[in-house]
Amino acid sequence: QVQLVESGGGTVQPGGSVRLRCEAPGFTFNLYWMYWLRQVPGKGLEWVSSISQGSHTRSYPASLRSRLAISRDNEKNLVFLEMNDLRPEDTAMYFCSRDREGLYRGQETQVTVSA
Repeated sequence: QVQLVESGGGTVQPGGSVRLRCEAPGFTFNLYWMYWLRQVPGKGLEWVSSISQGSHTRSYPASLRSRLAISRDNEKNLVFLEMNDLRPEDTAMYFCSRDREGLYRGQETQVTVSA
């Protein structure tokens, strides 16, 4: 059973930073690309970042590339997303996922960017 547990969200002021964490027990973590997705109420899932099995390839949407950094620790089955220079439009539920479509995603961690 795929189990993903996100943490690290919260309320952040504009311009601030946050580091999201995802624990991924229960499957052979180092065989899979991992993804971060986000969703705002009333809208679909938005792809935010991807990282390959050995961290050699890290991808982001062009609009977010300068402000995000994804990483992973295969020894501990963890994946992280650091977000910098946060803006109100970054407010969303953030999920880590084993697939880009979000079929195998966790329970989300909320990030709210507000003064």
